[in-house]
Amino acid sequence: MSSPFSPAPAPARLIRLGALCGTLAGLLIALPALVEAFTGESTATSLLLALAPAFALPFLTALHQRQRTASGRFGETAYVINLIGLGLFGGAAFAANVVLFHLDDDTIDTELTGPTLPTLAACAAVFALGCALFGAATIRARTLPRVPAWGYAVVLPLFAFVTALPDSVLTSALHIAVGTVLVWLSTALRQSPPTVSPTEAGLEGHGADQRATQ
Repeated sequence: MSSPFSPAPAPARLIRLGALCGTLAGLLIALPALVEAFTGESTATSLLLALAPAFALPFLTALHQRQRTASGRFGETAYVINLIGLGLFGGAAFAANVVLFHLDDDTIDTELTGPTLPTLAACAAVFALGCALFGAATIRARTLPRVPAWGYAVVLPLFAFVTALPDSVLTSALHIAVGTVLVWLSTALRQSPPTVSPTEAGLEGHGADQRATQ
């Protein structure tokens, strides 16, 4: 019999930490956008937005860990593509919010030459594709609420390209929508029971039978 003070299994701890990171990522996207809607972009809000993708990485891993049995091979493929896209897009977003934000338009137009802009567009495209596929896997898995799952599949791909547009009510609203989706999924991730594969369930049941007979 396990002690009530014994540590939680590693996957459960990973999921809880990932859900916390997802909440932070959502807040780091939504709250600065809400402030910018009234005050405009600032150094502080840009820095907070730049940090959001770093917290989204463990959140994505926790989502996949929770639904990997139900999502199957399609979910695994979608997770890998989404993870790569998030890494690429996160790096581009960090550069835009921390480096390019402090440069004037003439300097940006002069420096962003050659393959730079096509590369940034490719990063956004991979991110959008990964979000659409992983969102579809989440919808199919049915382990998390359908509304934020659809939001992940639809809103996040739009977010990848709208962020390149000048700041407006539309871009602020989309940031807030993305933050809401992430926080919603994070809350559901903490509350929903983990999925267990038949093999794991069989092993766990066998171990429980052995403990019961001892």
